[in-house]
Amino acid sequence: MPRRPARPGALKDLAPLRILTQIALLQLSYYLVAIILIAFISVVGTGQRPASKDFFDWRELRGDVTKGWTLGLCWMLDSLVTVIPILLLIARSKLVPDFALTIHFLNLILTSVYTRAIPTSIYWWLVQAASAALMTSVGIWACQWRELRPMAFGGKSSKGTRTETTNGHAIEPSAMEEGEGYAVGSAGRGRGRDGAGAYEMSGMASREPA
Repeated sequence: MPRRPARPGALKDLAPLRILTQIALLQLSYYLVAIILIAFISVVGTGQRPASKDFFDWRELRGDVTKGWTLGLCWMLDSLVTVIPILLLIARSKLVPDFALTIHFLNLILTSVYTRAIPTSIYWWLVQAASAALMTSVGIWACQWRELRPMAFGGKSSKGTRTETTNGHAIEPSAMEEGEGYAVGSAGRGRGRDGAGAYEMSGMASREPA
């Protein structure tokens, strides 16, 4: 049996190099936003310079101190902001869960490598689960909103309303609602409301009353 031809662009969408590039860009943006948020909170809140352990040490993310709750809030805000690069780079709602979970999985690996131990803090795992859920849900909603945006056909009027063209003549939506503009050309031919065939309009001579 002949093989079904691949969908145009399928190989390009599934290219490993492109996927790795998207993952790298998303991971860098994820950590860049975290660095900005945590550094800002550290300088403004405590007046101290942030250390590398504030970003990669899971023992700093604790639920019994104010600093731990502040770091948890920063990571949640980071997940919310990362939706923007996901929308720009991925833009497909079906792929959002894969990339969101990949970001948090790589964060788990880097955290474990930095501390040389797998995180055992329940609060750290709760923050990661909530962060992944937030990034996935908001990312899917944003991508679906972009996918379902109405496509404009024809031209646009000065007020931004959609217009349709029939036999080279622009028809405004108000005229379409009133039943006007049904393809009346120079030869007086047009198409009926039901779209069944063409008809010819013949002129009617006006008669003067006797």
